[in-house]
Amino acid sequence: MVTVMSRQGCHNCEVAEAEVARICADLGVEWSVSDVDSNQEWRAEYGDRVPVILVDDVEHGYWQVEEDRLRAALTARQSAR
Repeated sequence: MVTVMSRQGCHNCEVAEAEVARICADLGVEWSVSDVDSNQEWRAEYGDRVPVILVDDVEHGYWQVEEDRLRAALTARQSAR
């Protein structure tokens, strides 16, 4: 599962969401978006680094999607199952 920690009105977040949607669709992986401003703990943890990409609730990267790295992580995750 991939989660994009995002914020409304964040252009980089919109770009990351579109990239994650495309990559996850290619690989058949579920993904979601969570608004960091909806939770005080998330805002404190991720608020100054959005977008933050989580894979299985573990931070994978932030500010931009590194496509090759994300694809490799998701492919390895699928192989491990």
